[in-house]
Amino acid sequence: MNENIIKQNSSGLFQRYEGNPILIPERWPYLANATFNPGAIEYNGETLLLVRVEDMCGFSHLNIARSKDGKTNWQIEEKPLLSPDRSEEEEQWGLEDPRIVWLEDRKEYAITYVCFSKDGPTVSLALTKDFKTVERHGRMLPPEDKDASLLPRKIKNRYVLIHRPIIRGEAHVWISFSPDLKYWGDHKVLLPVRPGWWDCSKVGLGPPPIETKEGWLVIYHGVRQTASGSLYRVGLALLDLEEPWKIIRRSDHWVFGPRMPYERVGDVPGVTFPTGVIVNKKTGDLRMYYGAADSNVSLATANLNELLTYLMNCPSK
Repeated sequence: MNENIIKQNSSGLFQRYEGNPILIPERWPYLANATFNPGAIEYNGETLLLVRVEDMCGFSHLNIARSKDGKTNWQIEEKPLLSPDRSEEEEQWGLEDPRIVWLEDRKEYAITYVCFSKDGPTVSLALTKDFKTVERHGRMLPPEDKDASLLPRKIKNRYVLIHRPIIRGEAHVWISFSPDLKYWGDHKVLLPVRPGWWDCSKVGLGPPPIETKEGWLVIYHGVRQTASGSLYRVGLALLDLEEPWKIIRRSDHWVFGPRMPYERVGDVPGVTFPTGVIVNKKTGDLRMYYGAADSNVSLATANLNELLTYLMNCPSK
């Protein structure tokens, strides 16, 4: 790998926003224990975050926060957009960790999120055009499954889902395909854990993949079990544009991880968990929204071209 690129990585591809954390439960309009792991999208000229909010019973729901600049003056809805539907078995223990994409072919937004019940976590789908009303489509795949997002466009006339099932106790990132968002198949392991590495225990998709001229940029989290608990850090990968089951590059190093007090102190210490990203197509400026210590929403920025340059200098896979 180019020595200058390694130096760039060590000096930080991502920069933390000086106003972190940007959303905390104390700013919420109602009682909340934690606000974290938001989906992100630009909507009506604003940054819209769909935030996981944990209540004081330990169950989560999803609520909207809006900001003109994506950093300050957040306006938070008085009521959740999506709350657990107790009549649905899979939602008995709450809703978590949304990802949002605009589906061009359907002209609506797809929200993939995690439902919890006694059967374990599973991925569900909701569709909306206006973030006021949503149409639930229920479970996409059987439990145990998490960390899921659709690609924003079809590949070879099929929808593509990247997700993280637990199979035989193994926690790899998988890719699956569907003609109609209902029936899924052609399942493949996409990003496996790497024994002994920083991402040896679990890996999971972060925000929805970003389409670039080089390929689909994937920001993912990797987990390593330590003597004091799990460490959640962030890596990068690049997938082929038209055959996204093919990995072009994967970073050897993590590029972001817990350093600040708000990332090390909280309900789950040592967690940086990205779930939302917004890119300025003109400037390449990238905003990554992440949950810190399972307690607050924080923001880190980067330049898309710098991320791609770093990745293209990583060893090919």
